[in-house]
Amino acid sequence: MKTHLNTLFVMTQGAYVRKDSDTIVIRIEKKDRMRLPMINVAAIVCMGQVSCSPQLLGACAKKGIAISFMTVNGRFLAAVNGFTPGNVLLRREQYRRADDPKAAAAIARACIIGKLSNYRTVLRRAVRDQAESESTIRLEKIANRIDMRLRTLQADLSIDQLRGVEGDASADYFEVFNDLITSQKNDFVFTTRTRRPPLDNINAMLSFMYSMLANDLRSACESAGLDAAVGFLHRDRSGRPGLALDLMEELRAVFVDRVVLSLINRQQIKPAGFIAEPGGGICMDESTRKELVSAYQKRKQEEITHPFLREKMTLGLVPLIQARLMARFLRGDADAYPPFSWK
Repeated sequence: MKTHLNTLFVMTQGAYVRKDSDTIVIRIEKKDRMRLPMINVAAIVCMGQVSCSPQLLGACAKKGIAISFMTVNGRFLAAVNGFTPGNVLLRREQYRRADDPKAAAAIARACIIGKLSNYRTVLRRAVRDQAESESTIRLEKIANRIDMRLRTLQADLSIDQLRGVEGDASADYFEVFNDLITSQKNDFVFTTRTRRPPLDNINAMLSFMYSMLANDLRSACESAGLDAAVGFLHRDRSGRPGLALDLMEELRAVFVDRVVLSLINRQQIKPAGFIAEPGGGICMDESTRKELVSAYQKRKQEEITHPFLREKMTLGLVPLIQARLMARFLRGDADAYPPFSWK
């Protein structure tokens, strides 16, 4: 049976999530508002002031349903998982590759190739969809520049050299991100990528949705028997899911950037949904966050043909597929890890 990473996001402040037999029940203001069979849920994300019963925590841990707790703005706080031994031989091989500079660089290179390839696709799709203008000229120029950077990703580059190419390409991409916005241009202006805190409306949306994608990839790594904390491009840091972030690099533009741009350009998101905080950061109100979650879930339901497997699947299945392809490579069942390159 295929799993599509069906994630239940609980965002209503004060909600209480409990277990009733094999059903997940969401209780709001002392009334049961929603019931879902546990078999239909792959993960639960609680955002803000949302609590869970001990019985639900235990049942989900036993069934392999990860429960994550985040702030209302999407920052990861903690997760509850059951015993996930995975394949000990697979994890030992993952650790060996991570400690080998050349082996780690080879995997990091593949992830960066996927990321830059998808950057290029987003830009060229925008050029195709927009009428010719100064914006499309700039977009085509940067797409060509990223294409040239892809050609510099040689097999003998070190991790630091690879990071340099990736950083330059990301700077190029975000340099023209504002040209991808065709509507509400006065209210949604992008200048540079800012994270903690996000300093404008677009960065607030990007950071929030990147957090959701990272959560899906963390779950995908665990499901494939991998250690989500041990990456190749993202080195070990306490509390950071390095491997999940490695895999996320190639999926950012496909899963998040396109959705954010679509919501703005179709005017599904309004500037009134963003609030300036005293420290200079920007946060979103509850209705805006719900709109982003809904759009993200709909995006995962879209059908694509996987570029490596040549099989049709929903986009939501891709994180799990990529994690399994990584595991297959580490076990020695494949010659290389094939990144997800969107067409």
